[in-house]
Amino acid sequence: MRYFRRATEAEELSREQQQHVNRSVTYWYDYDGSLILRARLPAATGALLVKAIETAQEQIAQEHVSAETPDCRCVFAARRADAVAVVAQSFLKQDPPDGADRTQVVVHVDAAMLAANAPGRCEIEDAPAISAETARRLSCDASVVAIIEGERGEPLDIGRKTRSIPPALRRALNSRDRGCRFPGCPNKRYVDGHHIRHWAAGGETKLSNLVTLCRFHHRQVHEGRVVVRMLDDGALRFTKPSGDYFDSVAAGCTPPLGDWTELVAGNQALGLRIDQQTAVTRWLGERMDYNVAIETLLFQARRASGVSAETR
Repeated sequence: MRYFRRATEAEELSREQQQHVNRSVTYWYDYDGSLILRARLPAATGALLVKAIETAQEQIAQEHVSAETPDCRCVFAARRADAVAVVAQSFLKQDPPDGADRTQVVVHVDAAMLAANAPGRCEIEDAPAISAETARRLSCDASVVAIIEGERGEPLDIGRKTRSIPPALRRALNSRDRGCRFPGCPNKRYVDGHHIRHWAAGGETKLSNLVTLCRFHHRQVHEGRVVVRMLDDGALRFTKPSGDYFDSVAAGCTPPLGDWTELVAGNQALGLRIDQQTAVTRWLGERMDYNVAIETLLFQARRASGVSAETR
């Protein structure tokens, strides 16, 4: 038995050594711009990676992916893909010893194209091109370096990094929103600061022009064409391309009061015109007594419900 155990251990050691020799990770970009990964890892390293992915999966809101891909197999595969991104983001958050530029994803975008849907360059460095809306989403809260080029594309001047949300403003934003502001979304981690009016279009980096969104809903706002608008009472309105909308308020605030312009539009559709003279009586010109009007309406409502006005 002793010799058999030694032979078995030698075989296992040889197998592990062979796994180490054959380890590899390859990747390439598919025709649609997607990144394809293929890995062959030793058993111990593979178990470590699987554990990291499974842990990251637990931190991702499941309803976001399941809403996109109803098939169970696709759901699990999509969640694992999101988990890989979380693992990468967690590692890149560490302070690099030799400068932060090594841990940044660089996107080259022409300024005119970023501000409007104008033709121009829009691509990840050493990677395929991306859509303009994807570039706007990535640049909502990112360091931006302006490079002035000559007619032949040679750099003439390189400016300083700008546009990222300052730490003090980010603390105020986190305190106000306390997570993703999309109605019903519970995500409080892995969120982005979104410019309601993009800074490339003149939007300011201030609290009234910022909203916290999770990665899923941030993508829906840009690539999904969901429009975000701040209402007069501070509530946020998310309008889908179909015209349906959802209202959202910050934690601890009152429900939205609504959009007064919709009331005006509804009155106009009914042929009603309400102005400062509407509540003026027609006989002597005195203004309406609102207390009397409210009491009269309450009396009419009670009588219609069959309840005596004296009992209330």
